Parts: sequence; C-alpha cells; structure tokens
Amino acid sequence: MVEEGADIIDIGGESTRPGSEPVPLEEEISRTIPVIEALTKNIKVPISIDTYKAEVAKRALDAGAAIVNDISGLRFDPEMPKVVSQFKVPVVIMHIKGTPKNMQANPVYEALIPEIMDYLRESIRLAVESGIAEDKIIIDPGIGFGKTFDHNLEIIKNLREFTLLEKPLLIGPSRKAFIGKILGDAPVSERLEGTAAAVAISILNGANIIRVHDVKEMKKVALVADACLHFPRL
Repeated sequence: MVEEGADIIDIGGESTRPGSEPVPLEEEISRTIPVIEALTKNIKVPISIDTYKAEVAKRALDAGAAIVNDISGLRFDPEMPKVVSQFKVPVVIMHIKGTPKNMQANPVYEALIPEIMDYLRESIRLAVESGIAEDKIIIDPGIGFGKTFDHNLEIIKNLREFTLLEKPLLIGPSRKAFIGKILGDAPVSERLEGTAAAVAISILNGANIIRVHDVKEMKKVALVADACLHFPRL
C-alpha cells in the first residue's frame, strides 16, 4: 500500500460493518498492536489506529501509531479525548448514528446535513475542551454509518458544506453498499469504477483525505481530480 502511494495506513481490529458485534478489548489489542509494532519498523508513513476504545488507542500510540481514527467522534468512550490530548496526535472525528450493530436498522433525520454538522461541532467542542489542539482535528461525515442510500448521495453532493467547520475533511466511500446499489447490486469486487467516481466527486467537493481499499487506482484518481481542481496552479 505504501509503494502504491498511501500517505497513511489505517489499522483496525474490530469490524464496524452494519450489524457487526463488538470485539472484546483484549482481542482488539491482540489483533492490532503486534501489527503496528511490526509496521513502524518497516514503513515511514504514519499509522492510524481505527478504534473507539481509549485503551486500544493508548496501546497503539505507545506502539508507534500517530493518528487516532474514532468512528464515534469521541462519544463511545469518555476516556478517548484524554488519551488523544495526552499524546498530542491528530484525531479523526466521525459522525455515526447509533452503533455498528444497529446503525442501519432505520436511520432517520429531520435535516441530514445540519444534524451531522451539529454532531461534529459538539465533538469538536468536546475535543478542544479536553485539550486537543484545533489543528489536530479531522472530520468525517461517516458515509454508511447510520445512513440510507439517499443519505450517502446527499452527503457527497453537499460535501462542501462541511468545509464550513474549517477542519481537514476525510471521507470513506470505498466499495460501500450504496455504490453497489447504483451499479445494479454489484458485489464488492465489482465496485472499483463506482468508487473512483465517488472519490473524484468527493475531492472536487472539498475532501482532503480519502480512505480507500484500492490504493494504486485511487491514487491516480486523486492526482487527476486534484489537477482539475487546482488548475491553473498559481
């Protein structure tokens, strides 16, 4: 992945797919920490720990991770903001409605974008009050995390609204179910081109970081999208 152009490697030990069950703390630690310890000796790009558990984050940061990626936006574990603040590392604050186990049961919003914005603002406030520097905060609207098919499309179409929060914007549409639905219920293995389209549109609409599976292909998509977005370069 690094050879193919990844700028960050995101390591997680618990599936957060819709309907997934939580993983016990020690199991998550045993899945992630040895990987992080091994990678930090062999790669130079920063490693992100994908967890909402403060103890996992702490162990990962001790092992060499440099970023925390929290799908709960610092909400599931009250100790998480303290850990991030203590280590003075960047944190990805994501929006989620519900938990991975129930988030896709029947997500309903009165006003999708404003509600996500409010959630992110509150998480930013929580982070700053806990001592996390403003310039260490990254936001993620949470494609597929308590969102219907229409919600995901609405987020991507209106992604630029999130730039009003004045934080780097991360988005992860890669191989998601909404892409498969658009492509006639295409399986995960046949969502590459659809992911490329979603990534390109997201970049043009303000995304700064894209979380992907197909690094080599999406690196090329990002390079072309950036060239179009920033033409002419000053």
